[in-house]
Amino acid sequence: MFAKASLLVAVTLALLAASTPVEVSQSLKKGIPVAVRNRRAALTTSAGVFDKDKAIAQTVFTKNKHRQNLVNKQQNTGTLAKGASIKAVATLPDSVAANLTKRQSEALTDEEQDLEWAGKISIGTPGQSFLIDFDTGSSDLWVPSSSCTSSTCSSKDKYTASSSSTSKKQSGSFSIQYGDGSTVSGPVYTETVTVAGVKATSQKFSPVTTLSSTFADDPIDGILGLAYPTISNLNSNPFFNTAMQQGTVKAGEFGMFLSQSGSELFLGGTNSAKFSGTPEFHDVDTSTGFWQITGGSIKGNGKTAVSNFDTIIDSGTTIMYGPPSAVSTFYKSVGGKLFDSSEGFYSFPCSSIPTVSFSWGGKSFSVSSANFNLGTTEDGSSDCVGALAGQDLGLGDDVWLLGDSFMKNVYTVFSFDDNAVGFANLA
Repeated sequence: MFAKASLLVAVTLALLAASTPVEVSQSLKKGIPVAVRNRRAALTTSAGVFDKDKAIAQTVFTKNKHRQNLVNKQQNTGTLAKGASIKAVATLPDSVAANLTKRQSEALTDEEQDLEWAGKISIGTPGQSFLIDFDTGSSDLWVPSSSCTSSTCSSKDKYTASSSSTSKKQSGSFSIQYGDGSTVSGPVYTETVTVAGVKATSQKFSPVTTLSSTFADDPIDGILGLAYPTISNLNSNPFFNTAMQQGTVKAGEFGMFLSQSGSELFLGGTNSAKFSGTPEFHDVDTSTGFWQITGGSIKGNGKTAVSNFDTIIDSGTTIMYGPPSAVSTFYKSVGGKLFDSSEGFYSFPCSSIPTVSFSWGGKSFSVSSANFNLGTTEDGSSDCVGALAGQDLGLGDDVWLLGDSFMKNVYTVFSFDDNAVGFANLA
């Protein structure tokens, strides 16, 4: 019943030399595919109306994910990036929670629009299969345990440690708190983890014994983080970094092409068939632990509205967020108006969707009207809601978070080898 697409996860050798910005030639070898489902709840209903309840729930999830990342970084390094602060746990308003609970029992009509960048991985020996979300905005791997006591686990694939010859329990624990008061938590193990033939041995992960109700309606079993080790709750190398160290992936970079169909993740290089020209790379501020690049600017209707800010590129987030004052400045420049002051959502005339683009000192990369427009404010309205919201996520005064609404417009390359993020226009 869920929308499906194919995602290619491939292993290839690529050469990368990064500066800010620079275009780099790429080499390509044929990789190994793995099937995936696209399944993050769409924020536009089948009737073309902005789904405010789902948007609020996803904002709460995003706030708490990055709050936990900041907690992890402080515990791991003793410091936070300049301007960053750990906020209180965000909570879902009772009215929104009630609306979503009521709707869970109703037939869904917009599932074909769902998007989530998930694929199959294998954990253990012999391998146990899981559907996970590939998330560039976090750094840990977790899946449900066979010992999970949460009702949410009943529909998930679960890891059984006793069935694997490579399972080793470690000291410590894993825990993430969510806005409904529930958690994802469990012990720590090391295991053999394989993604499309790329293997990491003695990989730290958590087979969680409690699973937040946040994941009740999501078919994914868990999450595989692809950010830097410094924001790991396990204070350990993420899967891709382990694979790099062990030499099972030949280059320390991966590429992402996100789309309603044909989406793919490339481990160890880029797929030149998915983009035109050559990627333009920009340096990452490695002190943050995120894929955070500096010197960003945003244009509205061809004119620069805000400049000189940082951007975190996060495949685990749906829309885009910026500091409230900066986002207000942007919408004023394109004739937008505040739609929801508590959530930072803005609207504009549906007949006049603003042109939006981001730049980091080189090319401008546009956000399509389809990706920027989240639908009408209500049924029959002539105003539409924008995919950029004003929120203080605690990430810093001048830090923006760009999720799928941006990433679906470009081919994105993440390079640990050169601590850089690259963008290229789609083929």
